[in-house]
Amino acid sequence: MTHTLEQFSADCRRILKADPGPEGRQKVCALLRELLKDEEFIAATLTDDVPERKVLYEDPELGFCILGHVHHDAKGSHPHDHGPSWAIYGQARGETIMTDYFPVARPSEGRPGQARPVREYRLTPGMAYLYNEGDLHSPRRDGPTRLIRIEGKNMEKVKRYPYERVA
Repeated sequence: MTHTLEQFSADCRRILKADPGPEGRQKVCALLRELLKDEEFIAATLTDDVPERKVLYEDPELGFCILGHVHHDAKGSHPHDHGPSWAIYGQARGETIMTDYFPVARPSEGRPGQARPVREYRLTPGMAYLYNEGDLHSPRRDGPTRLIRIEGKNMEKVKRYPYERVA
């Protein structure tokens, strides 16, 4: 059965309206895993012309966003959290190597935080992973990837402070 973005966003909205906490987010994460099995949805939604970040849906009441990400080349990022929000990464194509971190020092205005790596793992097609508020992580992609990601709020509108990786 082919899913639609409208159906998926309505299901996420229903779940998060009933339970906006970690248990509700885990239910959305499980729903995303099911969506990632829908080859027709992925092919129609994550086309070659989708940029590295495209807001597919932003809920006007709850504020969560469903994003499409298409990376044509290798790319990595520094350790980060999602500030006062959470995020769910859903791997549709390719592979993302994720690293989780322990915060050694939290950042402040003008001073980056420090984060020590504690675990590395791979997200492969069909996998989805929840990062709650304050969970430090960094994705690395060694080749082309396509993801569906859900943010608790549109992170383009949130100021975040950087972290540096330390041994």
